[in-house]
Amino acid sequence: MAFWCSHHNCFSMYFHALIPFKPVNSKTRLSCILNQEEREAFARAMLEDVIAAVQKSGCSATLLCTHPFKHDNVLIAVRTEPLNDAINWALRQFHCPALIIMADIPLVTAGDIQRLIRTEKDMAIVPGRGGGTNVIFLKKPQCFHADFYGASFLDHLRVAEECGLSVDVIDSFRMSTDIDEKEDLVEILVHGKGRKSREYLENSGFSLAIDEKGRVGVKRNPHEEAL
Repeated sequence: MAFWCSHHNCFSMYFHALIPFKPVNSKTRLSCILNQEEREAFARAMLEDVIAAVQKSGCSATLLCTHPFKHDNVLIAVRTEPLNDAINWALRQFHCPALIIMADIPLVTAGDIQRLIRTEKDMAIVPGRGGGTNVIFLKKPQCFHADFYGASFLDHLRVAEECGLSVDVIDSFRMSTDIDEKEDLVEILVHGKGRKSREYLENSGFSLAIDEKGRVGVKRNPHEEAL
């Protein structure tokens, strides 16, 4: 499978997005508040938010899935090897600039993505919280190899240096907010107006909760069921 780019992109640069996605037993760190079926549905809702932002930016996309999955508006590539091996396999297929974007950053907007692709550097990167990496834009993806997990932000800066690539580090609240823990749901409920992920949480009975110390968290109405 080779990734050729469509001619619908803004700023006269054609690029393609790669979105790693785990459709089965997703988001296990949310098991304290969501069962497996709910976690998978929530992961799909976040994915829809990411796909919407990617496509509004003028970009086509491929889902790099761990299991068979169907979607009407994007290409699907199923790879069973570890994440880094799967991404690096995909990067070797690219014939245009590539955007690697995680499926669990539902607050991302098309404007955020366009900010990345405007970079004058060889590469733009968005760090995640805790040392991770949430988005990478590569003008020459075949010159790069992904190294996710752990302190991947620092690892990717090292890889870029080894490859002789200039790097633009993008500071973005929306793109840095990945959803892994119960506490992260606060950000969707506060900032996620109009998004599928917020709609899913609200329909599942989630709302904001403020404790006696003024700290904001989430609570779930036990009588609500996920759609």
